[in-house]
Amino acid sequence: MIATRHLFAQTIALCVIGMSVHAEEPAAPCGDGTCCGTPPGRSAQLTAWLAAAENQDAAVNAELAAPDQAPEGMVWIPGGEFTMGTDAPNTWSNEHPAHPVRIDGFWMDETEVTNAQYAAFVEATGYVTVAERPIDWEEIKKQVPPGTPKPPAEMLQPGSLVFTPPNHPVDLRNITAWWSWTPGANWKHPKGPNSSIEGKDNYPVVHIAWEDAQAYADWAGKQLPTEAQWEYAARGGNDNTRFAWGDTFKPDNRSMANTWDGKFPYKNTAEDRFVLAAPVKSFPPNGYGLYDTAGNVWEWTADWYRDDRNAILAKIAEREPVVNPAGPDVPSDAANPGARSRVIKGGSFLCHVDYCESYRPPARRGTPDDTGLQHTGFRCIKLTK
Repeated sequence: MIATRHLFAQTIALCVIGMSVHAEEPAAPCGDGTCCGTPPGRSAQLTAWLAAAENQDAAVNAELAAPDQAPEGMVWIPGGEFTMGTDAPNTWSNEHPAHPVRIDGFWMDETEVTNAQYAAFVEATGYVTVAERPIDWEEIKKQVPPGTPKPPAEMLQPGSLVFTPPNHPVDLRNITAWWSWTPGANWKHPKGPNSSIEGKDNYPVVHIAWEDAQAYADWAGKQLPTEAQWEYAARGGNDNTRFAWGDTFKPDNRSMANTWDGKFPYKNTAEDRFVLAAPVKSFPPNGYGLYDTAGNVWEWTADWYRDDRNAILAKIAEREPVVNPAGPDVPSDAANPGARSRVIKGGSFLCHVDYCESYRPPARRGTPDDTGLQHTGFRCIKLTK
């Protein structure tokens, strides 16, 4: 993926610079189109995962008991050590190498922040999101090649990028084949000015830039998770499997997350019942009771993005345990040089094994902090004292 707004600027300049503005390169699936390393025993694997997620043993609960009464809508993530990143085949270089990290316990929103929750924040504060603000051409000029002509005035009106699928196969390196700059698109109008969120209170809020998420967290007395906290929580205590629920993407042919079914980006068979975002809690929770940490919408973290972040932490881990790692001091994103990229995690309803497979816990992308899209949201954490 690809600031005001950086992805918009990159879209304008695409023909000039001749490069993809979406950092999700095509993945390398197995020959039969499935994920590599899929073991047998799907029924047992699914049963065990659901049992862990939905019926945690009382003794385990007692051992991992939270220190205080749970804040509303949050679950306790017990501290522990996990393997951050991955060395598994068919994964991205920015996920490598795997390394041990220890995390202290914290509270986390059990779902992505919903439209209803964000509406309460806006009503209380009068906050205006980045997508609802006019675009500053003087700022955009800093992010496009010299000599790029100024876009028409209507293109500089408030808006955001909306998913507009083609009806035929396209070059997956060219995101303009399925993303369109749409004036009037924002969190209240996710598909453009003629759309609304009426009746969708329990859907995740989208078209959220990083500062929009941070503003909500500040108002709610919470914070955005670090990348390490997010990845640890997303695994749900399952440290050595490709997905949070095991190594099989659809055990017993059951959809465990809201992702793209069919052929990306032109044909979605909706085997998981959803073409776009789904209401929160539409799929089983992970082992910690968190919903939609795989698929549905990408989620912002607190950290600046660096392509080599895992490599840096792995070096530290050779000398001493890495405990509660914070993000780097400055961003470094080869796909978007000069952008202020933050880490997003979890993938979205657009992720597919043939494209990015970013619904795996170690998957990570850098996105400029002033860019929100139709598949970008967030959730918060709260530390104990």
